[in-house]
Amino acid sequence: MTTQATTTSVTLSRDSNQALGIGEFAVDFMDGSIGEPDEAVLDRTLMFFTDSMICGLSAIALGTNAPTVLREEALSYETSGGGGVPIFGSNKPLAPEKAIVANCAAVREWDSNGTNFGYNPKLGHTAGEFGHNDFYPVAVAAAQLANQDGAYALRGMVLLDEIRGRLAEVFSLKTYKIDHVVHGAIASAATYGAMRGATAEQIESAIGMTVAHYIPWRAIRAGNQLSDSKGASAAITTEAAILSMQRSMRGFVGPGDIFRNPEAIWRQFEPTDGDSPFDLVLSHSDGDFAVMGMHFKLGLYEHQSAGALQGLIDLIQRNPQLLDGPQNIKSIKVIAYEPAFGIIGDPAKRDPQTRQSADHSMVYIIATVLRKAMQLAQDSGAGAAAPPSLIRMTAIGRSSSLCPMTTTSRRSSITRRGL
Repeated sequence: MTTQATTTSVTLSRDSNQALGIGEFAVDFMDGSIGEPDEAVLDRTLMFFTDSMICGLSAIALGTNAPTVLREEALSYETSGGGGVPIFGSNKPLAPEKAIVANCAAVREWDSNGTNFGYNPKLGHTAGEFGHNDFYPVAVAAAQLANQDGAYALRGMVLLDEIRGRLAEVFSLKTYKIDHVVHGAIASAATYGAMRGATAEQIESAIGMTVAHYIPWRAIRAGNQLSDSKGASAAITTEAAILSMQRSMRGFVGPGDIFRNPEAIWRQFEPTDGDSPFDLVLSHSDGDFAVMGMHFKLGLYEHQSAGALQGLIDLIQRNPQLLDGPQNIKSIKVIAYEPAFGIIGDPAKRDPQTRQSADHSMVYIIATVLRKAMQLAQDSGAGAAAPPSLIRMTAIGRSSSLCPMTTTSRRSSITRRGL
């Protein structure tokens, strides 16, 4: 196997068995053979973990559908004699894969936790795949099962984000209509296995099973109205990854060397003469970890709309008279790049009837923020004198801010622009 190592990273070259390499990296990182992340890396990971937990608890508290259904399912899989982990708000020991799917679904439900953009020009790795910090319940569950402490769980979170974040830099799943959660599922299998004492070969087998048996398509993100499947995709795919890892540790052997397999997704979509389509660089020490380039969200909106939201806030701050009423606005034009246009500029999402569709509709998001800014200004009596803090409040609330399903009557348009 061709592996290049430095004092801070490992490079798994495209002519190597990268699935096995990921397994070896994960095992070595979790047993301490390699890996001394800077304190800033641990702090940032802890921030993303805290952010995601608050998102998950909020979704549960407000009774959102998918987390509720999956929690009820998980509670029917109570274990005895050890080997179980709890879901949020419960101390019942449950089947790990069921607790993980329930907790990951809760964390992801609002689509308001952290985001990565898969862009690392320093390495020339600019595939630009998205992903989110949905998978921390995997590391928590594995640490609980191993009777380990929070520091061990946090190290697992760093590992999981590193693997999925670096995969996002080198292979764009969305280009081929595959859901981005595949990268997280691979990272989940590797992290869970390494934290539970699996061998590198068992992790390779689990990654092979996950990719060969459980590839989710972006069909969950298409159509006139989005469903529970969109928000729960990471959770459901990770459940499959954990099951694959458990089976592998029991002796089931899945496809090996999956990244070079000619009939797996990698070479099917990006054909080669035998190699994987990419080199993979994984950091284990110092400060250059994938998590350091990930982004926080401030509210309920698809992350592609953040620039337009900030532009709207800046515009109103410079021209507060816009809050006097919609009669002051003739039209709104948003110029979006691809793939943002395809995700949130889709005409099918301009009349959203579900929350999942609303937070993926640029027209709806901008119209709702503007409507709420006007309403806040009117309620406060500030009118054109609305202070910047009042304007900014419209975009940063962590609540069901995209309801009711109404938009302004002003004409709006979104224009596509290539990268």
